[in-house]
Amino acid sequence: MARVLVVEADGGSRGNPGPAGYGALVREAATGHVLAERAGYLGVSTNNVAEYTGLLEGLRAAVAIDPDADVQVRMDSKLVVEQMSGRWQVKHEALRAIARQAAALLPAGRVTYTWVPRAENAAADRLANEAMDTGSTIARDFPVAAAATGIAGAPGPADDDEADAAPGRDTHLRPSGSIARYDGAEALTVVLVRHGQTPLTVAGGYSGGGVPGPSLTTHGRTQAARAADAVHRVGKELWSDLPPATEVVASPMVRTQETAAAIGRRLGVHVRTDDRFRECEFGDWESLTAAEIERRWPGELGRWHADGTTPAPGGESYADVGARVWAGLTDLAAGGVGRTVVVVGHAIVVRTAVGQAAGAPPSHWYRLRVPPCSLSIVRLWPDGAAEVTTSGFPTGD
Repeated sequence: MARVLVVEADGGSRGNPGPAGYGALVREAATGHVLAERAGYLGVSTNNVAEYTGLLEGLRAAVAIDPDADVQVRMDSKLVVEQMSGRWQVKHEALRAIARQAAALLPAGRVTYTWVPRAENAAADRLANEAMDTGSTIARDFPVAAAATGIAGAPGPADDDEADAAPGRDTHLRPSGSIARYDGAEALTVVLVRHGQTPLTVAGGYSGGGVPGPSLTTHGRTQAARAADAVHRVGKELWSDLPPATEVVASPMVRTQETAAAIGRRLGVHVRTDDRFRECEFGDWESLTAAEIERRWPGELGRWHADGTTPAPGGESYADVGARVWAGLTDLAAGGVGRTVVVVGHAIVVRTAVGQAAGAPPSHWYRLRVPPCSLSIVRLWPDGAAEVTTSGFPTGD
């Protein structure tokens, strides 16, 4: 029996014509595993051109995975489904050219087209919007998902230690290198994401929690999209022992709300705001660079970092921020374990969370490097135990 792949495709235009993008993914029909994702920004174009381009790129990805597979195409575009099925004529020349390319990829008998409601095509829609948001081309392949299908020739687990628990094995065995707990107690997993680049990130200015702005730069929006993709892979290709993320909480600042929105779109969840995860309030240092602060307050910035308990003039200390951040994390843990929550915050917010999870004093927290849109993961147990799973994991430059 031939292998069956599913292509989900979509496209959109903000204006029709207007800024347009497409999205497509390929799934293993037998398991639902996503094997590939494709998306791209098309510049100014129409909805129909974007939808057809999504179909074309989805079929190309399917053929690259297995040229002998049968393909089931699912789209929420009645036009594309009816035209590619041969029931409607393709009258527009631009669409006719793309349709010819798509039809030439596989014999007609090995491709079927099915219309689905828009709600059932949300994954492809999110990819199209990600491409339009970032103005970029996206090509992601997931060999781990292919391995999970048991397809001959697909790479398997690296070794027995990394394999899933088999029947009869002790499910309390911990992943290699994780905190030493053998009682089966579940934890809350928190994925801490720093926001993307802003103009003050580039200038080296201290951008605090007392001012709503600034917004992300164009590159910052691209970073946010990459971070969203990495978060989506947590519990799958990344840290497969953890639960996938199901909730997003963000600081109220503009830059964190924009970053969280990209993650929420990727996960298909709404973003909740918690003021306790706002950035440190820098008081009189707001928007100044380190050199400017040093000239006006000689030695104070170094003391503020290294001491951890000295507040910025008119602002907060690391310890002040740590107290409210930890209170926010504690409340999340009280809301239930065995799940993963994403917290989108700031460099100092992430440092205080990771530092406290590691049991380090405030004087050590500044030593943690937290690049824009990096991931840091901590796990919290109801009895007060904690683990730092990773810190400052980069998701792009």
